[in-house]
Amino acid sequence: MEENNTHSKVIGYILWIFGFTGSHRFYYGKPITATIWFFTFGLFLIGWIIDLFLIPSMDRAADRKYSPGKVDYTVCWILLTFLGLFGIHRFYMGKWLTGLLYLVTGGFFLIGYLYDYWTLNGQIDEVNRLP
Repeated sequence: MEENNTHSKVIGYILWIFGFTGSHRFYYGKPITATIWFFTFGLFLIGWIIDLFLIPSMDRAADRKYSPGKVDYTVCWILLTFLGLFGIHRFYMGKWLTGLLYLVTGGFFLIGYLYDYWTLNGQIDEVNRLP
């Protein structure tokens, strides 16, 4: 059985550097603990340090959970992180209407931008499962 490789360990470790914000956990599809990390400074830095050793297992879990396809998870996450307020990640996924909405409203007044941090992996998975 061929193993999917939807997420990158290298990107996971790069995001871990900023892991006290929960960014690596958002990337690997763990929005609840990512939010906890964000508000507790990486679970008071203890969780952040432990995550250094958990990234390989988070990567494997994300690879098993999410479908590969035409939309690359890493590219989409980079677009969300740096250009999300302009909806560029949504254009990349083929979501032109919401991409335009984000473009003219600053990520739908930041609410959509935050929503996408919680749901981006699922959105990509849904697009990748389409025939």
